Amino acid sequence: MAFGQGRDISERMNDEITAREVRLIDENKVQLGVRAIADAIALARERGMDLIEISPDATPPVCRIIDHGKYRFELQKRLKETKKKQKVVHLKEIKMRPKIDVHDYSFKLNHIKEFLAAGDKVKFTIMFRGREMSHTQIGFEVMKRALEDLKDVAIIEKEPKLEGRNITAVLGHKK
Repeated sequence: MAFGQGRDISERMNDEITAREVRLIDENKVQLGVRAIADAIALARERGMDLIEISPDATPPVCRIIDHGKYRFELQKRLKETKKKQKVVHLKEIKMRPKIDVHDYSFKLNHIKEFLAAGDKVKFTIMFRGREMSHTQIGFEVMKRALEDLKDVAIIEKEPKLEGRNITAVLGHKK
C-alpha cells in the first residue's frame, strides 16, 4: 500500500477487530444482531466481502459487511464532493499612503470593490514613512473617507487601528 492511500487508523477490518462480540449489519443495511466476532468474520468471508468496524466506541462495537474497495471509493467520492462545496476566502491587502492622489485613491477603491465582490476579505492599510508618523491624523482621515465610500459594499470586521507605522482595517463583503 502506497503512502497516503492507506486506511484510516480508527478503521479496523476482519482480524484487526479486537472485540469478542459485535453488532452486525449486512451489505443491505439490515441488522443481524449481536454475533461473536468469529461468526461475523466467517459470514463476511462466505459472502466474499470484508467486516469493517464502523463504530468502535459503541457497546458492542458496530461492524458492517461490505466490499472494502467499494467502501473506500464511496468515502473518497463524498470527501471530494464536500471539498467542491467549500468556499475559500482569501485575504487581499490594499496599501495606501496618507498623501494619495485622487485618481490613485479611486483606482485602489475599485480594486477593493472587485475583491469584495469576488467574496474575498480585504486588509486595508495606510503606511507611514519618516515624518509622516507625526501626522497620523491625516492617515485616519483617508481611512475614514475610504470606509465611508465603501459602506454600501463592505462591513468593517476589524476597526482601523494604528499598529507600528501602519493603520490597518479588515473589510468583509456585505451580504
